[in-house]
Amino acid sequence: MSESPERPDRISAEITGAEHAVMEALWQRSPLTAQEVCEEVCGPRGWSLATVKTLLSRLVAKQAVETEPDGKRFLYSPRIERTAYVGAESRRLVDRLFGGRAAPLFAHLAQSEQLTQDDIAEIEALLKELKS
Repeated sequence: MSESPERPDRISAEITGAEHAVMEALWQRSPLTAQEVCEEVCGPRGWSLATVKTLLSRLVAKQAVETEPDGKRFLYSPRIERTAYVGAESRRLVDRLFGGRAAPLFAHLAQSEQLTQDDIAEIEALLKELKS
């Protein structure tokens, strides 16, 4: 396999929406062949195997995915963990849209009625846990 994992904050800035769909398939189960990735993502998106192979090649070039030869095919695995990617993407979103502060994000979600009562209860529980 390859050398040390890449920094997720650097990679996450480069992963497109289409590439993210491929990453989700790999995070769910890996290693996978290109055909197996296609079985997961092609149908719902109307993609072909060629599209998946292109996306996998881009992700390999970006060092977000690594390959391992398996006969005449390759097995693909993510080089970054999903939690690290989500953390880096969340930070970028808060930085870009809310000046690096999470409170305005929650205020926006509350004002636009995007938070359910369950969401609010979960946030309150998290805040109580953080305070203790």
